[in-house]
Amino acid sequence: MLHLRLTVPADRTDDVVRVVESTVGTTHLAVLTGAARDPVGDLVLCDVAREAGDGLIAELRAIGLDRDGAIAVDQIGLSISRRADEAEAEAPGEGADAVLWESLTDATHEESTLSVTYVAFLAVATMLAACGVMLDNAILIVGAMAVGPEFGPLAGISTALVRRAPRLVWRSLVALLVGFAAAMVMTAGFGWLMEQLGLFSKELLEAPRPNTAFIWKPDWMSFVVAFLAGIAGTLSLTSAKSGALIGVAISVTTVPAAANAAMAFSYAEYSQTWGSTWQLLANLGGIVLAGTLTLLAQKLFWARQRGRRLA
Repeated sequence: MLHLRLTVPADRTDDVVRVVESTVGTTHLAVLTGAARDPVGDLVLCDVAREAGDGLIAELRAIGLDRDGAIAVDQIGLSISRRADEAEAEAPGEGADAVLWESLTDATHEESTLSVTYVAFLAVATMLAACGVMLDNAILIVGAMAVGPEFGPLAGISTALVRRAPRLVWRSLVALLVGFAAAMVMTAGFGWLMEQLGLFSKELLEAPRPNTAFIWKPDWMSFVVAFLAGIAGTLSLTSAKSGALIGVAISVTTVPAAANAAMAFSYAEYSQTWGSTWQLLANLGGIVLAGTLTLLAQKLFWARQRGRRLA
């Protein structure tokens, strides 16, 4: 269940209450007259089944409540109520499958912001991956994958394409391109420092690396894995079950490929540089394509669900 806290101008309260009452899957409606001070008005509280939440939010925005008042949404961890159970039963579909598009857009907008923290995480992840590729250590590679924050901008691109939001597309692209460029430059500098300390050498890069050679040898399996990871990552963001996202992070070769490309370029190993670059592009493209198709499928599914309810 979701809990909605609505700040409503007094002359719009009846309209808002009418929308809430006409939405299948709502319950626990309460109106606190005159409780709001900024802006002045009433406070309307209600609970709604997660699968009906997106439709209710869309209707509230359609009557201009997001402009004249406010819509705040919280996830209810526990609701012990027979009426809540009935509301969930009445709402179409399953709550775990529901997509809250406003929440998804807001989350991906935040995750795709180019910030110092984002670049720092990506740079540290790429440096960890550089240690992994130079030492042929798969554990370090997995750790670097888990640290990397690049799935946020990738999900932002997919969301923006489906919702036709060009500003979010460019925002996500800037975060992705600038973030990886900065991380790779800093990783090259990190590699130079490690070489001065006698910890890195060209011989390590050229030596046989059975555990990490796949990073700069892309094939169709690289794209397939990235595509599947993109589906899983998108589902984890849109559903109520988000525990799979960390598994997605450690299943795609984005950060390690960027790290190997930076290290190989600094040592003039251009064959590895190009191979790593293609690996990076294949993974990024596979994730975006899978995320976009997954969101389109979910959008179509819920459109049919709403059509059946109206019928």
